[in-house]
Amino acid sequence: MNITPEVIWIWIGAFMTLSIFSFLYRDNPFYRFAEHLFVGASNGWTVGFYWHLVLKPILFRPLGEAFRTAFTNGLSWSHFNPAAPANFMLIVPFAIGMLYFMRFVPRASWLVRFPIGIFMGYYTGLAIPVAFTGALFPQLKGTIVTRGSFADPIAGLWAVLVLIGVLGTLIYFFFSKEQKGIFKIGAKTGIVYIMLGFGASFGFTVMARVSLALGRFVFLLRDWLGVIS
Repeated sequence: MNITPEVIWIWIGAFMTLSIFSFLYRDNPFYRFAEHLFVGASNGWTVGFYWHLVLKPILFRPLGEAFRTAFTNGLSWSHFNPAAPANFMLIVPFAIGMLYFMRFVPRASWLVRFPIGIFMGYYTGLAIPVAFTGALFPQLKGTIVTRGSFADPIAGLWAVLVLIGVLGTLIYFFFSKEQKGIFKIGAKTGIVYIMLGFGASFGFTVMARVSLALGRFVFLLRDWLGVIS
């Protein structure tokens, strides 16, 4: 067998795969080595990603250009234009980001609340419209049952089932009224739909994990041992 870089990487991949699988027997040094290597490589890749694709081109390089032009041509209002490619306004997000490190200063650790609050507020504002347009509005549209819904009897039946499921689930989570009578029937129906949803999500997760495991077995048997084609 020729020792090529590809063969070496296959052996390394097989060793790492078997090291991770060894945890099925018990915790051992091989598993801990593979686990720590994975975490370290992931962190290293993440740091490199943010440095080369975020911090350097978006923050440090434009900020350095702003300082260079300010010292060369003098300070002007263009250096404070947020739309300019090089401006001093980038100092604001840089300073806010640096507040994360106040966690290591006990007396000033409360300052870390500012970047966390800004981060959560920004992404909440960004996620809510996406959730409305991508999930809530289509769900509401799917619960509208009209005469046209029964142009295809099967589609009409599914539309009614979706409507019953949405109403039952909402009734189940409506805790301001005692669940008895028609509300009890609606809540019981909602439980059935919720369990179906949880079961489908669990089954999808299991299938995804089994697919990943099969992929590693195929790698070991085909690429490493060559017993299957």
